[in-house]
Amino acid sequence: MISDEQLLEQMADGDQAAFEAFVHRYHVAIHQYIERLLKDSKKAEDVVQETFIRLLKQLQNKQIPTYPKAWLYRVASNICKDYWRSAQYRSEDTAKDDMPVTVDQQASVIEIYERQETRKEILNSLKNLSETQQQIVTLRFYQDMKLKEIAEILDLPLGTVKSNLFHALKKLKGVLSKEAEKEAEYNEGTTQSRSRAVSTRR
Repeated sequence: MISDEQLLEQMADGDQAAFEAFVHRYHVAIHQYIERLLKDSKKAEDVVQETFIRLLKQLQNKQIPTYPKAWLYRVASNICKDYWRSAQYRSEDTAKDDMPVTVDQQASVIEIYERQETRKEILNSLKNLSETQQQIVTLRFYQDMKLKEIAEILDLPLGTVKSNLFHALKKLKGVLSKEAEKEAEYNEGTTQSRSRAVSTRR
């Protein structure tokens, strides 16, 4: 398979097919990453387009990134940060809890429901993390990236990434455990109420 660097060299020479191949290779992954950060599919698409436009500008100046994948994610992350700092973001309703979910046509209704519930729980729990920790967890577990790659993308020392990931997972475990306990208590309370109702009828 042709390498990213080779594709970029061809793109720098104006090869349209190379551009399409490169976009095909990374569009979905970058979009999913940004969508998880912004919780907005449409806005994520805008960021992805802006990311590829910046890549083209970079290539027009004959500046080919040495590690294209990390460069793409870093640029996309920086565009998100700019957006979060913008007046537009502050004026919008950013409490978007429900994200669009890709539905597997072969999955049963129960499986889809359970996946959505699990996904929703995990995404909600990410709100308890710092912005950097959210990015690290997303890149590691949703984008399947190595810690070294994440360090390059976020421009952080490897030790900082490891430390943030450790603390993020510890925090997530605590949050999810508390939610599980609450749910268990609720279910137990519901069961007892039903039992009492049944026994009163007798």
